[in-house]
Amino acid sequence: MAEIGYAHIPVPGGADAPVGPGNLGAMAQAIDPHLIHHVVDQAERDEQYSDAPLHTAVSADDGSLWIKTSATATTWAVIWEPDPAWRPVTLLSGYTGGAYRPEARRIGNQVWLRGRIERTDESAVVPNNGIAIGSVPADCIPQDQVGSLSGQCSLAGDIEIGVGKLEVLEANSASSYGSPGTLVWWNQDTGPETTKGVAWVNISGTYWID
Repeated sequence: MAEIGYAHIPVPGGADAPVGPGNLGAMAQAIDPHLIHHVVDQAERDEQYSDAPLHTAVSADDGSLWIKTSATATTWAVIWEPDPAWRPVTLLSGYTGGAYRPEARRIGNQVWLRGRIERTDESAVVPNNGIAIGSVPADCIPQDQVGSLSGQCSLAGDIEIGVGKLEVLEANSASSYGSPGTLVWWNQDTGPETTKGVAWVNISGTYWID
């Protein structure tokens, strides 16, 4: 029995010839673009449905659901996908994770950061006024504008404000602080501890990469 369309709708033959199979085939072709097609994962989606028509809907085993947005290219809009796992932020020499692991998560064109960074030597402090402390994964590097967010810091000692500035250097950056994706910290506190630094920096925040 013949099968038609991405949904493999069966079309009988033989005794129904010559009119029946053709009519059922036309019906299958009309129904097929409106079905939700099933794949194991995104890789199978791209392999099996790269030439599917505009508006084709495909669902994966993990519940992901996509709609094709181009009749000529493999371009998909995400209806729903499970959140990706948190990934480690790479720490520069002399730095380590604090009470909470420094991590990054990218969803679409937005990146979330979380966790604390401190000096490897517990008696040392994170300096103020522009210091590279880590870097984000390659696919989390902002493309056109620097990623900028407020960063909390330790209130130990004479710190008065407890907040600073964090920047993630963009793709075309030529900064002396580091290469694209470098995470740079500035202490904004005006108290006497400013000349020394802070015990830890919390990198929690979000920025866009597009």
